Amino acid sequence: MSRISFSGRAAVAALAAVVGLSGCGVKRGDMDAELARIRSEMQQGDQALADRLDQTDREVAGLAGLADRIQSLEGELESMRAEFGGQIERMQAAIRFNSPVHFGYDSDQIRAEDRTVLNRFASVVREYYPMATVTVEGFADPAGDAMYNINLGLRRADAVKRHLTSNGLEASRVRTVSYGEARNRQVTPGAFGDRGLANRRVALVIDYTGGAGAPMARRGET
Repeated sequence: MSRISFSGRAAVAALAAVVGLSGCGVKRGDMDAELARIRSEMQQGDQALADRLDQTDREVAGLAGLADRIQSLEGELESMRAEFGGQIERMQAAIRFNSPVHFGYDSDQIRAEDRTVLNRFASVVREYYPMATVTVEGFADPAGDAMYNINLGLRRADAVKRHLTSNGLEASRVRTVSYGEARNRQVTPGAFGDRGLANRRVALVIDYTGGAGAPMARRGET
């Protein structure tokens, strides 16, 4: 059964009324004017419906494009994981790459061997999702004072941010946050010094909504 929009039904009803008036001695000029008005309203209604359909088509196409970009992004991150190591976590509207980027004891200097993976990460984001927000999460091993480690984790995250922005990512789209020595985020619980290298790290979160789904910072967010 065909469906007629509300405006279309109203126009049909108005047209029927005009036809009815034509048999009641209504002047031809008045009837023509009313018919012209009805035709105009119907045309406007048709155009409004066409515009809504076009908008729906654009939104569907946009969602399809988003899915394609996310799939490509995940594929590239999987390739990086296979090549460099690390882990990938899929979250709501975001992907966390637990990168194999580690730091020396009490150091915020990026090691020479870790620059390659950061360069590759920057190029992947630029190519597949340049409008994403990237959050660099900094961590420390549990040696020393907890507040000191919060600051140390932030210095590490800031160092990685500087490196990523020097490789083409927009500074306004790269955030930093420190979780310090948070025990629930330690890779090797309780390990520090020579055994704690895995805890002295950064994780990279790609939020493809542009920031709305980025992780909340505990302290030290910039």
